Amino acid sequence: MPYTVNCSILLTHLDLPERLRVAREAGFAGVELWWPFPVAVPDDDDVDSLVRAVTDSGIRLTGLNFFAGDMAAGDRGLISWPARTQELRDNLDVVTDIGERTGCRRFNALYGNRIPGIDPAEQDALAVENLALAARAVERIGGTVLVEPVSGMPSYPLKTSSDVVTVLDRVETGAGATTIGLLLDVYHLAVNGADVSRDIMQYIDRVAHVQIADAPGRGAPGTGSLPLDRWISELRQAGYEGPIGLEYQSDDPDPFSWLPVAHRSAPSSTTTPGKGST
Repeated sequence: MPYTVNCSILLTHLDLPERLRVAREAGFAGVELWWPFPVAVPDDDDVDSLVRAVTDSGIRLTGLNFFAGDMAAGDRGLISWPARTQELRDNLDVVTDIGERTGCRRFNALYGNRIPGIDPAEQDALAVENLALAARAVERIGGTVLVEPVSGMPSYPLKTSSDVVTVLDRVETGAGATTIGLLLDVYHLAVNGADVSRDIMQYIDRVAHVQIADAPGRGAPGTGSLPLDRWISELRQAGYEGPIGLEYQSDDPDPFSWLPVAHRSAPSSTTTPGKGST
């Protein structure tokens, strides 16, 4: 499964079951989602509807975010937010249940913005504690917690791969949780000024998932100037065998036209997406 479609940013003019159907009919075998509910603990019926939509679509859920607050309002996770820790902890069993029922095993934990008036060291200590709890929750089903750098939010403290790896080290050495890894989002890294090729070589052993979008604009591969084809090739050559999450925006009637249908669920070694791909 070389590619997985993020159905929380793509195909959003459709309801969720239709997005899953369209992705499957477009030739993809997997999709990923941000947290699809407005609260940390949705009603059982809503969870059942999500699981049923995934099951009925015939597509695999390859990634799911933990509850991250109101993303549209600027929230970027509860992991380090003291006032909302209970919401985050209540969310862990719900996420794990969805993962168990759908086969999802990658779970993205957005770190959270800096909160005015709270010592950053306090937030960081809480993040280690909460990430360890999250890792132990999904470990029950063979899952992995992902942590990513983010661009465009000055108050979000993790902007580089090094920032994330520092957090991973704290969780692993300080709390003994090892089922946690780097989500290498090349769009966020590039926008933040990273040398993505260097990051791939330096941190490949910490990479647990990859997401792509082009820049400027966060559009499909080929709409910007990022060397996505080269970066994907470097990742594969370095040993990354997981799927590449398509987390870009597109109003194109066919947002996947850049990628040949035969490559969408073909062996990963056959594809290198990016500017100029056919």
